[in-house]
Amino acid sequence: MITVLIVDDQPLQRLGFRMLLESNEDTDVVGEAGNGTEAVRRAEQLHPDVILMDVRMPGMDGIEATRRVVAAGGRSRVLVLTTFDLDEYAHAALRAGASGFLLKDARPEELLAGIRAVADGDAVIAPALTRRLLDRFAGHLGADAAPPGRTDPRLASLTDREREILVAIGTGWTNREIAERLVLSESTVKTHVGKVLAKIGARDRVQAVIFAYDRGLTRPNTGG
Repeated sequence: MITVLIVDDQPLQRLGFRMLLESNEDTDVVGEAGNGTEAVRRAEQLHPDVILMDVRMPGMDGIEATRRVVAAGGRSRVLVLTTFDLDEYAHAALRAGASGFLLKDARPEELLAGIRAVADGDAVIAPALTRRLLDRFAGHLGADAAPPGRTDPRLASLTDREREILVAIGTGWTNREIAERLVLSESTVKTHVGKVLAKIGARDRVQAVIFAYDRGLTRPNTGG
């Protein structure tokens, strides 16, 4: 059973999410919050597996709430809900530690699949979509990049194969694409991906993509 905290300032929106999740046998709504401050407090109290986080709310917004939830170091993973015209918020939420994104007009099955993916420690959005989002904000990514000439100790801990896998992740390849191009089995790739995430301290694949961009391992419109 996946426990979920619903965060949205619109009561009808929360009700819609609750009705959907409570009709599904493997999700359980443990609480709701109407703003970021309440979301942080409820997350500390309830320790949900997944937090459905709205972005635009009065007071503390979803970006800051996500940052605080992630900084607290708990097990809760954040799935940010955004819209097509608010991609800049999606980028900010990535930086804050969100595990993925869904549009508010996503189909019910997409929302449920996204919650399951986040609960399993994966990214909600497909690698290709992740790359597209990061390509759009490539200019912002450089602001947090490692200084020239400085080697990140997390990179140094990777084997040559793991570094190759990290570059592939940052390029936007799926596990299947990595397996085909590097002539490996998908299970072997999955094992390598898990080791890479652990070594660089990434919560999920989305964070690994950001890490690869920041360290100059991949850049927009290269590879893939």
